[in-house]
Order: sequence, then C-alpha cells, then structure tokens
Amino acid sequence: MTMKTLCVLQHFEADYLGLMEDHFEGRNIRFRYCRPFAAGGAVPATAEDYAGLVLLGAGPLGIVSGHLMPSLGPELRLARDFLARGLPVMGIGFGSSLLATAAGGGAVEAPLRFVVDAARRVDRGALGDHLPETFPIAVYMRDRPVLPADARILAVDSAGEPALFQIRDNCFGFLGHPGIKSAMIEDLIMEFDETPQRTAETLDQLRGFQGEIAGALGTLTVGLVEAMRLM
Repeated sequence: MTMKTLCVLQHFEADYLGLMEDHFEGRNIRFRYCRPFAAGGAVPATAEDYAGLVLLGAGPLGIVSGHLMPSLGPELRLARDFLARGLPVMGIGFGSSLLATAAGGGAVEAPLRFVVDAARRVDRGALGDHLPETFPIAVYMRDRPVLPADARILAVDSAGEPALFQIRDNCFGFLGHPGIKSAMIEDLIMEFDETPQRTAETLDQLRGFQGEIAGALGTLTVGLVEAMRLM
C-alpha cells in the first residue's frame, strides 16, 4: 500500500496532532511536522510532495488581533496552493481561521478563550454519516473564522456557532482540537503569560471528558480519512 504524507504545520511544540497521531499511523498515513518557529524551520514553499495539509492551533496568537502569527503570510500562500491543487486541508483552532481565509472567507477579532463544550451535528450526512450526533470539544484559540459562502456547517456548539465546517468536498475546519490531550493545554498555559479566564476549572472539565474525546475521535477519523481521500 502506498503511504501518503501529510504536511502538519506546527506553531508550538505543545500543540501537535495529539491522539490523532495513532489513528493516522494505524492507517499507514505519514505526517511530517513543519516547524517555522524552530531554528532552521520554515513553511514549505509549495504543496509538492504532500498528500494534504494540517494547520494546527497557535495558542494565544491571532490571525487578526493580539500578537499575530509571524509566519502568517507564507502559511496563507501554502494553504492556497493546496486548495488550488485540489488537495485536502484540515484546520484546527487558529488553523480553521487560516483555512477559511485562504478559501475566500476571513476572520474576525475574538478574545483568547479556553472552553470545553458539547458540539451538535447539524448535517445528517456529515463525514459520510461518521460524525457523532454529539461530541465534546475543547477550544483554545483567539479570533474566529468567517466562513466563505460555499462552506457547509457540519456541527455547532452550545451557542449555535460553527464548531466544524467543510469547504469543498475535502477540507475541514475544527474550532476545537479533535485529538486534544489535557497535557497539551497545560503546556501552552505554562508557555505564555496570557491565559484565558477560569483555566483551572476548564482544565478539570477537559480531563473529565478525555475518554469521550478519544471515543468520538475513532468514528470521526473514519469519516475524515474517507472524505480527505487519504487511503
């Protein structure tokens, strides 16, 4: 079986694929972390040699407010190259705003927040009917994506705001990290002076939902891999 390689654009060591790593490896899907924040690291110039792109979160950094992502320009160019080639893109947190912007939408200012919530599926056929009707989400991000006109909302949070959206037939934006581990948030909180309100209480919530997050990810990954045509 030919193994496909994903470009995973990482912004901090603490924010990575998390629980998704095992699901990709179990399906012979390779992933290569690209780390523009590291010494000698850079954003790839093109989508060449990759089967898809994952845009990870960025902690307290923003796309339109606060301290902006230093590599924002090259990241947008890379995302647009993947889209132009018809290759799949997954955006998580900050990455969902980046995906929406690259696809013709944008982003609006919103404060840094850390929220554990329940998402509700609003599209019956989402991810080939592999998206659970309800699933826990943990959002740690600044700003908010503005979806392009052709985007399809697959799930919403308790306030009715998009929690998962689809662009074209193979690109997906998650406001919450579907493979989050509580230790990832703990490391991000320790790395930066700016922290959201009530972080200790929200971390306790996240720890309590860790099993449900892992359980939902199993079914969700099946739908993602099929929709993104990674196998």
